[in-house]
Order: sequence, then structure tokens, then C-alpha cells
Amino acid sequence: MAETLRSILLVDADNYAREGLAVMLRKEVGCLVLEAASTVEAEEIIQREDISVLMTDLFLPQKSGIDLLKKVHATNAEIVTFAAVPFNDREKINEVLKLGVFFYIHAPYDFDEAIIALARGLTYHDLLIHKEVRGHKIRKTEGFNGIIGTSGKMQNLFNLIEKVAEDDISTVLIQGASGTGKELVARAIHATSPRRGKNFVPVNCAAIPEELLESELFGYVKGAFTGANQSKMGRVQYADGGTLFLDEIGDMKPSLQSKLLRVLQEKEYEPVGGVKPVPVDIRIVAATHRDLEKAVADGVFREDLYYRLSVVPLNIPPLCDRRNDIPLLIEKFVQVFNRNKKNPLLGFDQDAMKALIDYPWPGNVRELENLVQRMVILCSGKLVSAAELPEKYAPGIVRPQHEAVSIAPIGSLIPESVLDGAVDFKVLVGEYEDRLIHQAMTRTGGNKKEAARLLNLKRTTLIEKIKKKSGEDLETD
Repeated sequence: MAETLRSILLVDADNYAREGLAVMLRKEVGCLVLEAASTVEAEEIIQREDISVLMTDLFLPQKSGIDLLKKVHATNAEIVTFAAVPFNDREKINEVLKLGVFFYIHAPYDFDEAIIALARGLTYHDLLIHKEVRGHKIRKTEGFNGIIGTSGKMQNLFNLIEKVAEDDISTVLIQGASGTGKELVARAIHATSPRRGKNFVPVNCAAIPEELLESELFGYVKGAFTGANQSKMGRVQYADGGTLFLDEIGDMKPSLQSKLLRVLQEKEYEPVGGVKPVPVDIRIVAATHRDLEKAVADGVFREDLYYRLSVVPLNIPPLCDRRNDIPLLIEKFVQVFNRNKKNPLLGFDQDAMKALIDYPWPGNVRELENLVQRMVILCSGKLVSAAELPEKYAPGIVRPQHEAVSIAPIGSLIPESVLDGAVDFKVLVGEYEDRLIHQAMTRTGGNKKEAARLLNLKRTTLIEKIKKKSGEDLETD
């Protein structure tokens, strides 16, 4: 869920050049890259997607790249635009610069040049967004700094993030169930604050063993303990000037809570084995899925630290409380996991979407993300139906049953001569088995894997039986 939703739209009728640049951008820049072969197709994508950077060729079918740039500048001013201009065509260069493009790229593409330019365009887009956030002009209808949500609860959360980000001193306590995206909220606070130019340093207090957490946070000096052959910088120092994110702080042991309290109160810390305090300027954002007030009452969490941390509390609603965000989240996850897929998932049909909206989502957004990733793998090139969802997501839906191999009643296979003892039992069973295998292989068009499934056999077992009966050395499918 920490992945950014920044995106580049490439518009070029030359499929070879466009696809080649798209592959390089995905590899080198790591953003979402969308493609269009015409102005009409590009406009449709811009209407339904949040585009950060647009790069368009000027010579396109139907309407030109110039027409596209004019429309984008008039209706989507936050998109950073580039134009692909024929090499040394000074007239076109002057024309696109007068239109207001951020810069131009030579055509045909030099991939290295294009990647550097478009990456800078993304950086410039980030600066524009940060500026709009400080001026309270950012569009939040679909998302905010990588957090997706159109519901009223999420819009209220976005507004609180903006207010909290302006004051970069006060500590913030993010509370929410597992899988709701607490680290995304922490990163959004950092990214929209005056500290965004410094480090954002996450620490999962539950994932690091207690005996190691102190040295991870505060570092240690040479000789502090056996094996400390040199001094090591802790994450508190690495976050100096920036933001320290303490995830699952409710799992921090009392012995460390007092040392963290000193950081908050005195703005200093001591490395393990050190004797001299080290000053530090950090903002602490903490998160937990636990009830810290109860932990304080139970005596497992310091009361003074709790009140220091919860100067500004933020509560993230569970996914079941914002069900109208589910289709948008699914759409974004499908985009992310479809990257570089030869047969991308086409989406979820109406019945599947309804089933997912009705599901209670105990695992929240993380569970939804995992489900979409699974469906992209299992249903590539298809539109997922409710029957194809795992049963717990769509209970009561009639699912297609595997077609069984129908066989004749065994009595009809026993010749009259068996009554006279003229037929050997093993021969009779062998003939019956032959018929079953032949019928399964016929039904599956010779596909041994599918035939084995119909017969409820291991594929290797079926192959061995066929070898014995035919005496041929069969290759495996």
C-alpha cells in the first residue's frame, strides 16, 4: 500500500517507440505508465485517471498533439506536459514552448534523454502538489498523497492531515485497525509538511526484537557490547530534521518508553554505550492498532508518554465503514498489478463488485489489495465474476462444478462368460480402467493434466498407467 500513484501518460501512434519507452520508464522510474495511440484515446484516459505527466507526439491520427496539449492546459492545469518534437525543428520547439509545455523531447526518442526529462517532470509535479496542499487547493475527490478515498470520513481525514502537516513540531498518534494504511497516512503527513525535504524513517516496533530495538533506534558507540567493532547511527539520528514514524508503538516495552519520552521532552538521546547526549530535531508520528488508553490503565504503557504522543490523534476508518471507496481502490490495484502483464485482468463484473462491497473486510485495505493481486494472477485476460471469487467473499453463489467422467454401470461391463469363470478378475478390472482412461483422455482432447483431474488421480499416476498399458515413452505436458 505504500506505493505512490504518480503516473505518466505516453501518447504516440508509433507502437514500437511508445511501448519501448514505457518499458524503460517502468523499470528506471518505477511509476505507473499509461499509453495511448491517439488524442481521443488519451482524452478518455485523462478523464478517468489522475495523470501526473503527459508526453505526446505532435503527429497523431484524427486530432494532433497540439490540440491535445491545448485542451490539457485549459482543463487539467496540474498535469506537467512534454511534447515530442522532430530533431532540430526549431519552429515546432518554439510553438510547443509558447503553448506552455514544461519541456520538449527529441523524436525519435533517445530513451536516456526521455527518462531524465520525464523523471524531472514528476519531481516538478510533486512540488506543484505540495504547493497546492499548503494553499488548500488540492483536488481530493479521488485521493490524497497515495491514499484513496471519496467517502466523507476519508475527506475529513485528508483535511486533518493538511492541518497536522502545517505544524511540524507536534507529535501525531495514528490509530486504526491492521491493514487500514497507517504508514500511508504518516508518509502523507511528512510529504505535505515543511520537513518533506528530509528523511522519513519508519520503524516497526513489533517487528524488531526487544533486545535490538534500542540500538536500532538510538545507535551505539564502538565497544558498547561484544561485537560492536564500530559505532552505528540509529534511526533517530538518521531522521534528524525529518520525521520518525514509530509503527505499532503499543508493542514497545516499558524499558524503552522512558528513553523515547526523553527524546520528546528534551530533544536529545544517548546512543547505547554513550555518555554524552546527542541533540536531535525530529517530528515523531506514531501508530498503533491497540487501545493505548486501556494499555495505560493496565499499566503496560506510560501515561506521560501516551499524552505526549497523542497531541494530535488521527483515526483511520476501517474499510467496512467506507464501502463506496471499494470500487475505486479495486480499480487502482488492478492498474498496479496489471503492469507488464501480457494478459491483464479486465476488471470485476457487476455481481463480483457487489459481493466485494457487501463483504465485511476484517483485513481492511491490505486484504482487498491481496485479493486483487490474486485475481490478476488467476483470472488474467478475463473479467472476474462472482463465481470466480473465493467462496468467503461471495457465499451462496453457485459455482461451476468440475465435470465428472460418466461411466457405464459396472454390471454392463461384465460379460456373460465371467459367470462361467472364463474371465480373469485382473483382466476385467484392467479393461474397466482402460475405458475410464480412454473416456477421460477423449473428453479433454488428450490433455493428461486435465484428464487426471477428472479421474481424481495425480497426473504422474495417470502417465504411469498410460505407459504401462501402451508401452510407449510418453512426454509430459
